[in-house]
Amino acid sequence: MATQNKIHNYSEADLMLLFNLERIKTPYIALMTEWTNATTTLTDTEQLTFKKLWLRAIKEIEGWQEEDLKMKFIAPVLELSNLIESEQVQSYFEKTVATTIDGHFLKVKTDFMLAKGILDKPQQPYFHFQEYKPHKRPVGDSMAQLLEALLIAQEINQHKFPLYGCEVMGKYWSFVILENKTYCTSGSYDCTKQEDLLKIIAILREFKRLLITKFLTA
Repeated sequence: MATQNKIHNYSEADLMLLFNLERIKTPYIALMTEWTNATTTLTDTEQLTFKKLWLRAIKEIEGWQEEDLKMKFIAPVLELSNLIESEQVQSYFEKTVATTIDGHFLKVKTDFMLAKGILDKPQQPYFHFQEYKPHKRPVGDSMAQLLEALLIAQEINQHKFPLYGCEVMGKYWSFVILENKTYCTSGSYDCTKQEDLLKIIAILREFKRLLITKFLTA
């Protein structure tokens, strides 16, 4: 099949049809259950940071634009979740990833990515993060962009392990796992609710544990 190098703005449905994907709209599969059942405990110092983030979200998130959301909230949440720093993987922001799958050229910019890499070049992706402005109409299909990034990572990694990701739409966070031709989405977590924000942090920390114990040794 000839490769089509034209860049397309795919919808989620487009990708499902193009690659014969199945979406499971429930967390009750083994991988998602393991991931989202995570719990965590915060230290006293972390509790102070957590409360500041939570109160900031309650008071300000509806007025934030994209850069406000990134710098004032998402970046501190990623830090609190221990996702940024690692000896074995690097964090990358605003990186474009691309590959060809079954003759179809895919290319997308990912807002945040965890991957093995050298300097500024990611080589083996594990986690993708996609976010948009709160309470504003986003350009494009955010789930499609996340799914496209996961499909690219899956191809680069030669289908060795499932791919994990997160979508943020304003105050709502949801989590996604892609394995072979099936992807599963969690329910939405509202970061302005204290218990949901703690669950978000627990889920992100659990991914770090899974990464170290399962995927980096694969």
